[in-house]
Amino acid sequence: MKRKFIGLVVLLCAMLYVLPATGQESDAELMTRRYSESYDSLLNSYYMRRFAHCNLRSSSSFSVEAFDALPDSVLEARMRALHTVVPMALNSEVRAHIRLYLRIMSHRLDLTLMQKERYFPLFEEALDRYWVPDEVKYLAIVESALNAEATSRVGAAGLWQFMYNTGKVYDLEVNSVLDERRDPVKSSYAAARYLSDLHRVFGDWTLAIAAYNCGPGNINKAIARSGGKRDFWEIYYNLPRETRGYIPSLIAVIYVMNYYEAHGLRPQRLEMPVRTDTVMVHRDVLLDYVARATGLEMEALRALNPQYRVGLVPASSGRLALTLPTAKVEPFLRMQDSIYAWTADSLLRRPLKVSPSGSKSGAKGGSGHYYTVKKGDTLSSIARRHGISVATLKKRNGLKGDNIRVGQRLKV
Repeated sequence: MKRKFIGLVVLLCAMLYVLPATGQESDAELMTRRYSESYDSLLNSYYMRRFAHCNLRSSSSFSVEAFDALPDSVLEARMRALHTVVPMALNSEVRAHIRLYLRIMSHRLDLTLMQKERYFPLFEEALDRYWVPDEVKYLAIVESALNAEATSRVGAAGLWQFMYNTGKVYDLEVNSVLDERRDPVKSSYAAARYLSDLHRVFGDWTLAIAAYNCGPGNINKAIARSGGKRDFWEIYYNLPRETRGYIPSLIAVIYVMNYYEAHGLRPQRLEMPVRTDTVMVHRDVLLDYVARATGLEMEALRALNPQYRVGLVPASSGRLALTLPTAKVEPFLRMQDSIYAWTADSLLRRPLKVSPSGSKSGAKGGSGHYYTVKKGDTLSSIARRHGISVATLKKRNGLKGDNIRVGQRLKV
């Protein structure tokens, strides 16, 4: 039975994306660009717009020249001192990734460390349950820059960047109103399960992690083309291009997040702009009524609960979690019976409308299929808000580049 299950995983989970080569961009530049896009999207999220822009004051004396002059023996000694299960190989590719991540982290480290404090305890618990090495928690930085609302160009979503089909295999519900790939708790446990299953298939953590990126089918092809070799670096040139940079990126992030101070990075210590707690709801809840009853801005509420795509917590089919600022938990509990009643009455009188594309149309009919660009918007944030990919948004509006202007009307 176990063999059949693992075979099913191998067959169904070869879904994760591989981006095409773009010009002369190096593997390291490709991976760090992906990180930067998710990070920039995070900066445009509700709380970061009101908090991070005025608080990011990290200072850096990082010198590319000093790094280039650093002997490999120093880097190797530091890597050995981390005592990781995942092999921390050092070669020209890994060194290039470390160099680039140090450079881009020099002005992004404050927020990354804040998000690390927010999410890493959850990751550690999930990974430990499925016997996945602790250092794999850094993979979420590579995947999403710790942005729970991140959406890739091909539709992978959440902290762990699950594609639709892979998410479904690992019990992440994805439908018109709910996308649990964006649920930090459920997606973290799903990622840990998936990584554990991949390790059972390949018997090697580096290959398992690589398979998380490109799917087990591509790893098996690379092994076959390499004459049966099963070492990542021996099958390296037979792997999809992004996957070649995936393991070096993970090694680089593990190194940078542990040794940034040794390279002159001096981040400010930031506190989360809002402390949160979770309440479980057992009946359908419209976020609009939660916002009204608690005095919380709707955009703030949606930012804390990105898995609810159209502003509805569909808890009538099973208990679901609702994340609130700690100060708003008591008002919610005091008003919850009224919130349930208002929701039931509203849905009875005017059922939730969802467009055929799965984009958000709002609990009361929404604002149609067009969106007017506001200050701080990006194509990524607009696409995420309406449940579509950036590529789809561009196609619907005939956009060639990434530039948009305030007041521009976009078809969503």
